[in-house]
Amino acid sequence: MLHSSVIKKQLCYCLLITGPAYGNQRSSSALQFAKAVFHSGHYIQTVFFYQNGVYNANSFTISASDELNLVESWLSLAQTYNVSLHLCVTSALRRGIINMTQSLQFNKLGNNLELGFQLSGLGFLGETLLQCDRLIQF
Repeated sequence: MLHSSVIKKQLCYCLLITGPAYGNQRSSSALQFAKAVFHSGHYIQTVFFYQNGVYNANSFTISASDELNLVESWLSLAQTYNVSLHLCVTSALRRGIINMTQSLQFNKLGNNLELGFQLSGLGFLGETLLQCDRLIQF
């Protein structure tokens, strides 16, 4: 008798989000995919927001009362599953997403980077990809 035992490997994912919080389905679909990854026994190390995806970290985003608040949902996912949330710093600056340090550096009033998100460069994304089994872009 042949017995085949299948060993299921736990995969490490990295998500690359290029869609804004609102305006299309990319961010919402990515969030649903992320939850499915964890429910399947795998994990996500990092979610990296790039291009218009940086709008997912704008603390000034106000969702309608009957809509999912994607900014809070990403933060909740990160806290629940210990996922790091990073933004491309160049994409963020071009779209007016800044933290307190940049607010002072560029002499701007206030900041709007939601706490829980971190500004990083593309070099960070490259290093992260070396540690992940799969990169999924939305």
